This record gives sequence, structure tokens and C-alpha cells, in this order.
Amino acid sequence: MVQEHRDLLAGSAVCAPAVTWQAAGPTIPLYVFVSGAMSSKQNQWIVGVNAVASSVENDADNVREVLIEAGSKNPRLIEIEEQARRKGIDVRRVNTQALDGVGGQVRHQGVVARYAAARLWAENELEALVTAAEGRALLLILDGVQDPHNLGACLRSAAAAGVTAVVIPKDKSATVNATVRKTSAGAADRIPVVAVTNLARCLRDLQKQGVWLYGLAGEAEASLYSVDLRGNVGLVLGGEADGLRRLTREHCDGLVKIPMPGDIESLNVSVAAGVTLFEAVRQRLGA
Repeated sequence: MVQEHRDLLAGSAVCAPAVTWQAAGPTIPLYVFVSGAMSSKQNQWIVGVNAVASSVENDADNVREVLIEAGSKNPRLIEIEEQARRKGIDVRRVNTQALDGVGGQVRHQGVVARYAAARLWAENELEALVTAAEGRALLLILDGVQDPHNLGACLRSAAAAGVTAVVIPKDKSATVNATVRKTSAGAADRIPVVAVTNLARCLRDLQKQGVWLYGLAGEAEASLYSVDLRGNVGLVLGGEADGLRRLTREHCDGLVKIPMPGDIESLNVSVAAGVTLFEAVRQRLGA
């Protein structure tokens, strides 16, 4: 039954508009963070050394200004300031209280950046990204990860693994905010993140494109290491509390587990994402 489904999908033709994002080329920050009175629908604040440095390096056209702690001699901050000025970005030295007002509860590390608010990728763009991957799309699909630290860590692993995109639901999921950006160490700016209204429908559409969907579940019989992850593959992980929802499970082509010979029966979702993604990387490098 599984092979019949794969054969059926392989015969389908998909047309999609061109995509300008490339894994090895310029990257586009994709998320909106609004914080306090200094924010608006047109702007967001990026907080922390790695997140700001990544935005200045990768998408300077959308960085409106950089605020750096007055009097700081931190070499990283000086490097950010110099690079921002070279790229024509306004830089201001401000007191710590001003930075605290922007960063809120997120530790700003002496630097924040005001950034033009950008959209998340749309579902039709996900279709185009998969098509552009020419049969080797690697998707990380997160079904309701609600802790922003976990989402940030997942994005960091996803960027390191060179994923085609990360898919998250618009509802009942963490959004990409300052905490996520900081936890991702700048990786949140390097990959497309697609927010979908109906995850089950999105999974069906991906299957029509020939994407093979593997859901991670502790009770699954098949091992992660026994399945082929070299083609168009979507790795589906559930939220921290309940794992994969019923509809999500039903739309997966197969369920797999990470073998754990020790006494602990489960892993943090971000750790599981890293293990799963890099098994796919291992297989693809050996192909």
C-alpha cells in the first residue's frame, strides 16, 4: 500500500511559480516581533548579538536601525556597528535603559535592531519551494510546538540541516518572536517558515506533490533508521505535551520512532528534531 501510494504520487505533475530563495544564496528574515510602545505593524525589534548580526549580514535592506549600548567595548558589538555602517544602516549608541525597554524580558546583550516587518511564507509558496527542490525536498513540520525556546532550537537545527522549509500551524503554536530569534542564534533568518491555516490540508497537498510524510511517535513499530529519507520527505513532530494530533497522524504515510535503549522514553522535541533531521542528512550525503 505504501509503495502504491509512492508510485501514484511520482506520476503527478506539479506547476508552480518561481522561487527566489536559495539555500546557498541571500536569505530573507521571515518573522514579525512587536514589543511594547516602540513597535508597530510595520516594524519589529530583533534582540541579541547573533540575531542582529545575522540580520545585518543577510538582509541589510530591511534593517532600519541598530541600537548599541553606549560605552560598550564588546568586540562583537563593534563588529556589528562597523558592518551596519558599511551597509548604510543607521546606528545609535543608547543607554541600557533604552535597550531594556525594547528587549523586555529577552536579554538583549547590548544590541537590538529595528526591522521592517516581514511576512511568513504562504502555502502556495511552499508548493513552489518543494517543486524547486527537484525531488530532494526536506521539510520539518511541527504540529503545535508551543515553547518559543523549543521552536527556536528546532529552527537552528533545521537551518543547519539545510531544510527546504519549516511548516508550523498559525494557531496553537509558538510564533516566531524575539525569544525564538535569539534561541535560534540567527538561524531563524536563514530558512523559509510557512504558517498554515489547516495543517491536515497542507499535509494532503504535500502528498499530492510527492512528499513522503513520516510522523515521529514513541509507540511506532518502525525505526527512524529503517526508512528511506533521501527523496521528497516531510518529518512531522508533535507538540511538547500531546505529541502528534490524531488528524496529523492520519495524514502521515508512516510513523517512526527514535530507538532509545535507556530508561528515558522520550526526548525534548527540539532534540528529537535534530536527531531526525540529521539522519536524513546522513542518508542524503551517502546517496
